Amino acid sequence: MAVQLVTHRFTAKDFHRMVEAGILHEDDRVELLHGEIVDMPPIGPGHAASVRRLLNGFLPLQLEGKVIISVQGPIHLGEHSEPQPDLALLKPRPDFYAQGHPTPQEVLLAVEVMESSAGYDREVKVPLYARFGIPETWLVDVEQGLIEVYREPSPEGYRQVHTRRRGERLSPVVFPQFILVVDAVLG
Repeated sequence: MAVQLVTHRFTAKDFHRMVEAGILHEDDRVELLHGEIVDMPPIGPGHAASVRRLLNGFLPLQLEGKVIISVQGPIHLGEHSEPQPDLALLKPRPDFYAQGHPTPQEVLLAVEVMESSAGYDREVKVPLYARFGIPETWLVDVEQGLIEVYREPSPEGYRQVHTRRRGERLSPVVFPQFILVVDAVLG
């Protein structure tokens, strides 16, 4: 007789209670995706450098009060997912999201930097961002030296996908006048 395995999906509330109870710690490299607690790979030097370059590149938008820049902070995507994109541009809020993690309607752009997680980011995180209506997602591929730009979210995924390579420029769809050079992000 075959035994049927039963799995338990965690909610965001469960996840936060585990932190409060000391089961998980704030500095643990984990995130909640589709009800599963997933270990995130260590951040390599190329990954960290790309995140810093992005942060510095987007600082003018924050200084102008157009966005809040979140670095590796959680975004609340429904009851069972709180991914932590490497960088997110958020709608400005006076409390800087002290009253709760940003929701999909407050995220303007999510950026994932890939050094060892390319397949996972493309197959799990990008579809999750699209399903929840994040208007734009960038995947910065450190090893391949390119940035994949995903736009026009739908429940089935993003309808537009573009690849930007060294020597090319890109802009967030919500700030088309703000131009970044791919080389400045990749180094």
